[in-house]
Amino acid sequence: MQYASKAKVRQVAAGVITPSTSTYQTLRVDAGARATMDDEVAVEEPLQIRLAGEDVAVLMRTPGHDDELAAGYVYSEGIIQGRRDIEEIAPCVDDNLDQRNVVNILPADRSLLRPLDWGRLSESYSSCGICGKTSIRQVMLTVPAIRSDLRIDHTVLTSLGEKLRSAQSAFHLTGGLHAAALFDAEGNLQVLREDIGRHNAVDKVIGYALLNGDLPLSNRIMAVTSRASFEIVQKAANAGVPVLAVISAPSSLAVDLARECGMTLVAFLRPGRFNIYSRQDRIQARA
Repeated sequence: MQYASKAKVRQVAAGVITPSTSTYQTLRVDAGARATMDDEVAVEEPLQIRLAGEDVAVLMRTPGHDDELAAGYVYSEGIIQGRRDIEEIAPCVDDNLDQRNVVNILPADRSLLRPLDWGRLSESYSSCGICGKTSIRQVMLTVPAIRSDLRIDHTVLTSLGEKLRSAQSAFHLTGGLHAAALFDAEGNLQVLREDIGRHNAVDKVIGYALLNGDLPLSNRIMAVTSRASFEIVQKAANAGVPVLAVISAPSSLAVDLARECGMTLVAFLRPGRFNIYSRQDRIQARA
């Protein structure tokens, strides 16, 4: 794994690779006929994220790219401000813990250790952008304004759904994983990550960009195989994403936040059609 920064990042699994799918014997019933078969199921396991040994969060995730998930989470939650704040990402050396499922981020500056400000030591089922926050309005005020000159042809957007589906290797096996991906202005796939939690998939992509020195993502399109929730828009906005496209519907808070921060929010992405809820000027119709 090659990253642009010289800072030290180790493979989190410490040589132990946890598969993203698991095989179970099942009984299929189809029109009354019964047959025993093997079925691939998406793996779900907890990931404990620590900052210099201090607990930050426990996320229920699909194993894989855990360093990116941890980095993306602490960045999108505002715990760190950039790549320079990470000195090392490594397994947590603790004989009482399953080291596959614990990631320890060593910060370059120990002043980042503010556990009382994190406010979320309870277990979450996915990476959640507002869990533990006392005021939604407070969250909205901290999201930066999107600064981007990106303009894309509408045909680029309509091609993204099929590109997402064709690149989802684990989804094809299980049918149970979300994906988030980054595309350039021409619709070329840059990176795709899968996870049982849609927020986790987004954080993995953001973590990838963070560790490779690609933030802010001011010239990229982010596409996600889910609805557009407030948390998804929040995370994308914190990474500087100017265009967010989702397969399903948006929520009212997601639309409000996208309009407030100047993000182009596209939903109901289908072959040949989609809805634009904010900053329509970035999507150009072919003459």
